[in-house]
Amino acid sequence: MTAVGGRVGAGPGVDAAKPGGRTREPGGGAPEPRDGALARRRRRRAAQRAMEADTGLVHRRWWTPYLFLAPGLTMVALFSLWPFVNTVVLSFTDAQILRGGTFVGLDNYRRAFADPDFWVATGNSVLYLAVVVPCLVFLPLALAVLVQAGIPGIGFFRSAFYTPVIASAVVVGLIWQWVLRSDGLVNTVFDRLNLISEPVPFLTDSTMLLVSAMLVTVWKGLGYYMVFYLAALGNVPASLHEAAAIDGAGPVRRFFSITVPQVKPMMLLVGTLSAISALRVFTEIYILGGESGGPGGGARTLPFLIRQVGLGFSGETGYASAISILLFLLTLVFSLLGRRLSKGDES
Repeated sequence: MTAVGGRVGAGPGVDAAKPGGRTREPGGGAPEPRDGALARRRRRRAAQRAMEADTGLVHRRWWTPYLFLAPGLTMVALFSLWPFVNTVVLSFTDAQILRGGTFVGLDNYRRAFADPDFWVATGNSVLYLAVVVPCLVFLPLALAVLVQAGIPGIGFFRSAFYTPVIASAVVVGLIWQWVLRSDGLVNTVFDRLNLISEPVPFLTDSTMLLVSAMLVTVWKGLGYYMVFYLAALGNVPASLHEAAAIDGAGPVRRFFSITVPQVKPMMLLVGTLSAISALRVFTEIYILGGESGGPGGGARTLPFLIRQVGLGFSGETGYASAISILLFLLTLVFSLLGRRLSKGDES
């Protein structure tokens, strides 16, 4: 510091000759009294404390909300993000259950594309999707329309339709296994009615097993997606149906001309969700067809194949991880397709 004309320099922008020195603003504007700035800060703090006392809301630092998010984010990182990243890494190695692996590049992916079992499982998964998704898009909509119609006693059926949703998938599979086996309910009824000469191989033929599993998936998902449609139908203006009825439109015409266009965004959402679920199906195949996935493994889907390849003392974790990534990419394609259709419908 230097003494100039009896004054001690206190640094740039500060006049130290007066107790209440003035601070110049960086832009070269008029200097502002330091005491005035302190007074304003005190007034702001006082006003903030008064607001907290009146409203009960306490001002927090900018990072306070992240403290509340931290437990959830930690769980997501540990049980979702890290396993996904680890699966991607393992897909490029020859790792097994009991030993680490070495980097093998794209060998696991080349092996998958040359593996007949992979293509059988992929075909079954895509076929499963092609059959189940249309059923789960249109049948729950029809049920929702019937439930909303206010028919006497419909409350019982609304509960009955939703009961399979809250039941365990394993319990549902065991029930249908008892119904569809060679000496089960269906074959017994058919035999008593002289409709068959030998039991229908619902669970002993690969194709029939796949169809039976699709039936179980549709039966279990009807009530779940019916609730989606009930929420969408509640937003359809009643005036549209009233105007159409005055113009002479019947129930069927009103359904296709009013109801379907109004709930189309929900139909796209249901289609996307059911497609993702169809590609991930495992329990139905496992319960109905056993650990082999039906005779010769002919009813295996991609999740079933991943389980077979990756488990056991000789499980090939690297190869199973590569199939998992391919399943993820296939699921991503259908998810993006649903999103694209949804955006096109909104526009």
